[in-house]
Amino acid sequence: MALAKPTQDATDARLDALSIPQDAGWSLAARQEALGRLKLMGMPHRRDEYWRFTNPADFNAVAPVAAPPMDVSDEKPLYEGMEQLRIVFVDGVFDPEASDDLAGEGIEIARLAEAGRADIHWARDLYGLLEARGQSPVDRPLCALNTAFATDGVLIRVTGKVSRPVSIVYRHENATSDAILHHVVQLTEGAELTLLETGCVAARANTVLETDVADHATFHHVRSQGRNHDRRAATAGFARLGRQSTYKSFTLTANGAMTRNEHVVEFTGDDATAHVAAAAIGDGADDPFHNDDTVFITHNAKNCESRQVFKKVLKNGAVGVFQGKILVKKDAQKTDGYQISQALLLDDDSQFLAKPELEIYADDVACSHGSTTGAIDEEALFYLRSRGMPKARAEDLLVLAFLAETLEEIDDEDIAAALNERLAAWLDRHAS
Repeated sequence: MALAKPTQDATDARLDALSIPQDAGWSLAARQEALGRLKLMGMPHRRDEYWRFTNPADFNAVAPVAAPPMDVSDEKPLYEGMEQLRIVFVDGVFDPEASDDLAGEGIEIARLAEAGRADIHWARDLYGLLEARGQSPVDRPLCALNTAFATDGVLIRVTGKVSRPVSIVYRHENATSDAILHHVVQLTEGAELTLLETGCVAARANTVLETDVADHATFHHVRSQGRNHDRRAATAGFARLGRQSTYKSFTLTANGAMTRNEHVVEFTGDDATAHVAAAAIGDGADDPFHNDDTVFITHNAKNCESRQVFKKVLKNGAVGVFQGKILVKKDAQKTDGYQISQALLLDDDSQFLAKPELEIYADDVACSHGSTTGAIDEEALFYLRSRGMPKARAEDLLVLAFLAETLEEIDDEDIAAALNERLAAWLDRHAS
């Protein structure tokens, strides 16, 4: 079926401005297949079912909207003092001077830009695989574009229990930077890793993280997307879970003109667990804020548990979107699927748009979803103020309490505490 002319024109213009890296090496076949998928589906459009709440124009444009870097010198580095292996990208370009040695016990790390030169590499069988599997039943054109044209990324293979987190640190310095990064993580049987992502990737960023979690393996992912007000970011995380494996992902979004975070999780082994959570907080007073979380979890194995916990705090015309789906296939008996999306609107100008979905073909399951939107509890606010607390401080405490459920999804208490401090600092800066 031919694409509609506006979609075809947008697709042609976007593709004409890009080229597959010359040293793609073993990833070339996967890149060409992704390009073929993209040409068939076209760039996203507001008429697409899962883009009706978010305008993809900024991601379809040939050039990014300028986003001047912010001065964040008043903010200490996240996780300061915590032992970690740091990998630094500046506007999507690897910075070897700021990065640590990429060697570690029980872990193998390489860069996509360099690994393609090798004749044989473990990532050859994984690069683009989970992204391709995630294209059905929903088209994800920005992800196909990423697989085809990614200029760099981190390839991580974990064979043991890694004691310190791997921390990918993003720094934004160029007002018109446009980054496409593709990360691949493979955890072999029984392996364990915590992956941290912090900072603003670029003025416009398209990032994909593919995670293959083998039997009995555990993966923790915690991401904080940076303070830059004007940035545009489209991220996607694809995960495949083996038997008795664990996958947990948390994202904190504060600021950002346009942020689209997609999560695509597939259970392929019995008795596995997947938790996906996020906290978003935005103020549209001086700059636009649009945050879109789109989640698709497929249960294709028995006795698996999935949790989706998403909360947003919005003020001064900020917009929040949540689209979450749980698909339970007919043989996925004993599925336990839970989904909650909630928004706290601090004024009448902000809005929260939600589309929770359950599609169930098995008959022995426990699945639930709920979505609520409301204002600050006036009784709770009165209680705090009656004890001498200033109104602004009382409101901040209630906001932090509202978001606390998402932070509880993080197993590491030190990481959760650091993110809670970051949220409190945001509230201080945006006090009425």
